[in-house]
Amino acid sequence: MSEVQPVSVGVIGCGNISGAYMRMLKTLPIVRVVACADLRPEAAQALAEQYQVPCVLSVEALLADPQIEIVLNLTVPQAHGAIAIAALEAGKSVYNEKPLALTREEGRRMLALAAQKGLRVGGAPDTFLGGGLQTCRELIDAGVIGEPVAATAFMMSRGHEHWHPNPVFYYQKGGGPMFDMGPYYLTALVSLLGPVRRVTGATRITRPQRIITSQPRYGEVIEVETPTHVAGLLDFAAGPIGTIITTFDVQASNLPWIEIYGTKGTLAAPDPNTFGGPVRVRLAGDDAWKEIPVTRPYTENSRGLGLADMAEGMRTGRPHRASGELAYHVLDIMHAIHEASDEGRHIVLESTCERPEPLNVA
Repeated sequence: MSEVQPVSVGVIGCGNISGAYMRMLKTLPIVRVVACADLRPEAAQALAEQYQVPCVLSVEALLADPQIEIVLNLTVPQAHGAIAIAALEAGKSVYNEKPLALTREEGRRMLALAAQKGLRVGGAPDTFLGGGLQTCRELIDAGVIGEPVAATAFMMSRGHEHWHPNPVFYYQKGGGPMFDMGPYYLTALVSLLGPVRRVTGATRITRPQRIITSQPRYGEVIEVETPTHVAGLLDFAAGPIGTIITTFDVQASNLPWIEIYGTKGTLAAPDPNTFGGPVRVRLAGDDAWKEIPVTRPYTENSRGLGLADMAEGMRTGRPHRASGELAYHVLDIMHAIHEASDEGRHIVLESTCERPEPLNVA
């Protein structure tokens, strides 16, 4: 890709996650970060100085800058939809941190604008492009565990008030364990097994109040507005049945992150919030698990890989893998699980997406 003109990127949102993106993007010649912006000018200035970003702008000026082709939207989740829509209306493609948006309406608006204007939408997580989950994809596609029959996914936690400096959002509308961590697990499952056709779910608020025990807000009381234990049942279009639990209510657990059960054996996938392994398989007749070497690239923290893949797709005309359609399908699944619990029924999803192609090894 050295002869291809780099795609110019402007970053909006210069908080904690921005450093991980910047470290990765500096190693990928297909993208060039040319400007950054934040509601806190000092945060944008600090990021620019640390990573040699040429220009610090206001959000409005960045959106109006004609040289910027992609807006990398690293704002807080409540702002994902509004910033992305503003970027698309300004004629720029956009790549959002997870979730794509808080509401389906914002997500649909983003996809419609992109289609209307010939732009692209992409979204985190891109951990499914890492070496660990790409190795799992390779094993499934090669038929190592046979035909996939079922899957389980577990994000078991006691909540964020014990460690996070500002944990209130995680217990407000738009937060909760499914919207916080579900995108990692659901994106991994869709990348491995394809889109979901139908869901049902059960949710609960275990404690109506939480007490912060982290600094600097130690002792403050959080009013809990969103379910803190979410269980979902997923019917994949291709046939497998998936079970997912995300929770802030569990003190300890020995459950795996993700397992895929096939007619010939079981695949244990790594933590979908990471890019590496371990990857393990146990086939029919085996008396022990076998660890599979992870030979695919990108096993370290490679946040931004999906953005670079989108940029390359813009230059070559091919679809990108961490697509807006994939991110919207995951958003739709999460909402549908909560709604199924509230309404006591199965929900047939209106959305779908293509199963992303494996990442090419060049």
